[in-house]
Amino acid sequence: MIHAAAKGEPYACFVREDTQIPFMAMPDGVEALLKLAAAPRERLRRSVYNVGSFAPTAEEIRQLVLQAFPQASISYRVDTKRQAIVDSWPADVDDSAARQDWGFAPRYDLHRAFGEYLIPTIRTRYQRGV
Repeated sequence: MIHAAAKGEPYACFVREDTQIPFMAMPDGVEALLKLAAAPRERLRRSVYNVGSFAPTAEEIRQLVLQAFPQASISYRVDTKRQAIVDSWPADVDDSAARQDWGFAPRYDLHRAFGEYLIPTIRTRYQRGV
């Protein structure tokens, strides 16, 4: 959605507006890896950890994109095969073990991720013609 809006192109979202998925900004993902690698081994109770930050719906993302790009044309055209794939994913993840064992704490929530990271970065990319 963001890329199409930044390029001034229409976008048809392939999932329903109520479709929800776990999401994380890349800086939080990198920080999670570094914190896990640096954690004392005796604090780690498992070998695999979930990490997450927020779980927006497609419509929540659409609204944030429209706030940043009011002229954007974003519609829904559900692709049943792709929708089925996304429906098979968890709507959110439980990262409580990571928070407890090694202090995982994302810095980006939905609004900060889109307002301070994703939208400005993508807008700049297309302003530069990359």
